[in-house]
Amino acid sequence: MDLSTNIANFSFKNPLMNASGALCTSYDELNALLGGSNSSLVTKSATPLYREGNPMPRYAETPLGTINSMGLANQGFDFYLNFIENNYHQKPLFLSIAGLCLEDNLAMAKKAHESKAEFLLELNLSCPNIMGKPQTGYDFQRTREVLEQVFEIYTDKPLGVKLPPYFDMVHFEQMAEILKQFPLSFVTCINSIGNGLYIDAQTESVVIKPKDGFGGLGGEYVKPTALANVRKFYELLPKSIKIIGCGGILSGKDVFEHLLCGASMVQVGSQLMKEKNQIFSRLEKELEEIMYKKNYSKIEDFKGNLKSL
Repeated sequence: MDLSTNIANFSFKNPLMNASGALCTSYDELNALLGGSNSSLVTKSATPLYREGNPMPRYAETPLGTINSMGLANQGFDFYLNFIENNYHQKPLFLSIAGLCLEDNLAMAKKAHESKAEFLLELNLSCPNIMGKPQTGYDFQRTREVLEQVFEIYTDKPLGVKLPPYFDMVHFEQMAEILKQFPLSFVTCINSIGNGLYIDAQTESVVIKPKDGFGGLGGEYVKPTALANVRKFYELLPKSIKIIGCGGILSGKDVFEHLLCGASMVQVGSQLMKEKNQIFSRLEKELEEIMYKKNYSKIEDFKGNLKSL
């Protein structure tokens, strides 16, 4: 069974990786992902300097997923770039950045561009949990301006964007028109659905502290929205821009559905947090079983072939 896939000039032995923010902040977490059966990993979205993030508790597991408001807690850009530079020969790696302003992103993109290491850069336009900061991905003009200036600096390495979820057909089309104007290698969709609210009825309380309990939703809650975003951007964008699906992956069936919608790779977030790194070998086995039953020998046999009624 051939589970290999590719993005830009990078080849991956299977389509499985973590989602940025899920067990990828510390050295120990990254090192565990490096040794796992996942074909790749993405670092926690970095700011230029170390960031403590929002007050705790800021993450909670729920029956159908997770809710979090981490506030971009991370070790700082240099920490993650150093990890990439020391380990990029072991498997293809993604470096994720999420500056709090355009100048942050330009400074990090410049350092990444100057690095001798080979990796893919993910520009996170969709962090919903920074208090007082809107998501860039919902401001279409600002998204265009950010990409114009980043691509003046980042000229010869694969770069993609991580997007928030969209819910209106017009917004899909407007964002796709912007993205098509740039030499992007991939689009990751979706980030968590922002500003959900989970309540513990027993204590009559919210379950996380920041923003009075409002936080990003992940897990089963978001799979239909994630699939819709994967499918629509697969339809609207040129095939040179690969889609990385993220949202609601608990089983090999979920992986299969993302690939069927057009994803080239999938990222696992909430369920990775719950099951830890052994989830990847289970997902790989379950995907292979589905493909065997359907007489598919490789991902390209069915990728993007979702049928309409």
